Amino acid sequence: MHLPNYIDARKRDNREYKRVDFKFDEEIKNKYKGKTFYLKTYGCQMNEHDSENISALLMELGFTPVDDYLDADLVLLNTCSIRENAHNKAFGMLGRLKHLKDTKKDLLIGLCGCMAQEASVVEEIMEKYRYVNFVFGTHNLYELPEIIDRAVEENKLQIEVYSREGDLVEGLPVVRANNYKAYVNIIYGCNKFCTYCIVPYTRGRERSRKKEDILKEVDELISQGYKEVTLLGQNVNAYGKDLYDDYSLGELLEDIAKKDIPRVRFMTSHPWDFNDKMVEVIAKYPNVMPSVHLPVQSGSSRILKLMGRRYTRESYLELFDKIKNTVPGVSISTDIIVGFPGETEEDFNETMSLVEHCKYDNAFTFIFSERQGTPACKLKDNTTLKEKEERLYKLNEVVNKYFLENNKKLENTVVKVLVEGTSEKKDMYYGYSETNKLINFKADREITAGEIVDVKITSAKTWSLDGELL
Repeated sequence: MHLPNYIDARKRDNREYKRVDFKFDEEIKNKYKGKTFYLKTYGCQMNEHDSENISALLMELGFTPVDDYLDADLVLLNTCSIRENAHNKAFGMLGRLKHLKDTKKDLLIGLCGCMAQEASVVEEIMEKYRYVNFVFGTHNLYELPEIIDRAVEENKLQIEVYSREGDLVEGLPVVRANNYKAYVNIIYGCNKFCTYCIVPYTRGRERSRKKEDILKEVDELISQGYKEVTLLGQNVNAYGKDLYDDYSLGELLEDIAKKDIPRVRFMTSHPWDFNDKMVEVIAKYPNVMPSVHLPVQSGSSRILKLMGRRYTRESYLELFDKIKNTVPGVSISTDIIVGFPGETEEDFNETMSLVEHCKYDNAFTFIFSERQGTPACKLKDNTTLKEKEERLYKLNEVVNKYFLENNKKLENTVVKVLVEGTSEKKDMYYGYSETNKLINFKADREITAGEIVDVKITSAKTWSLDGELL
């Protein structure tokens, strides 16, 4: 049994990590044939991609996926710890599973992902959720088959959570969510330690994959007919810093852009690491999508310093304007936190004025969520919840106004859409444009998911656009 702790999770050193190839234990392959599993995923695209690996590992064990947890022999929650709401959802699901296990004694219940890396979460599971069978973290996903097998054979709680990151494991099996869009991890972890963020503790230090391994994976996806790849990382812009002197995300993007792949995206960016090479590549190559997620978090330099964001309001705006002025038709989205400890009305007004300048195409806005173990927990906070809610309301009014204004500019234009399927409106299809906008459109012919088609925009809404197939 290995338990997480924040002291080890905070440590950063010069330990070398290895690249190792994954090998499945043949003795337990298909051992659970005839059993079923239900996998619930919370959180970001990294978690979604982790779940693609988890599903494949479970299927190698012999499990078959089901759509309803009531029908499953194994229920696994892949969790997120970025905000309290994600915590509550996962624990709420665990509570529901207790009633199921009361009637289904052989049910296996597991928890993994970022929440598993938190010492307080594991302690709570050991005290209040003793019916859980196994817990594992973000650093040892590849050990899942052995962990499950021990949980079954020993019939006792298995906790295998390492607070220090391990080796980079290549060759994990994967079951992709679809046949035309794929996630490709290029870097794990984060070294930034923003004062409000738990991710550096749950995901570890930055560890880049070798460019050869990434390019090989992209080549394989192209050969399988994939139309879009999204390069993933907690701080994707830091790619290569731990491996190379002169090879970063900009160079990697360029190498992938030169391949026969229609669409390339990347996320999530930190403004601190966003360099001129990246801007140049996005502008130069038409298959690098003109869509950039650039989290600002606050428009106040004073609050940004308290957040440990390593840039100022001024430097962020300089970068924003450079991207806008260099990349034709680029859409830029962001993340914004209101109510950070110590945020005054003046600080909030600076955020509002920054939004007025940037006129974002999309924004994910949140009230500050305290995460145990982070420095922000110790900061004095005199702002009431009511005040924070009022600020969030004001902010959303403004950002939503610009979402609609930007979408209105696309009316009567033609955009390329990667089709994902039929819309909730039964007579329409849906997909995403190059600038990552949701498009619902009518068509006079049958369309297959994965096609890239031209759509004329007929009307704009705040969160989507309607159109017609050309």
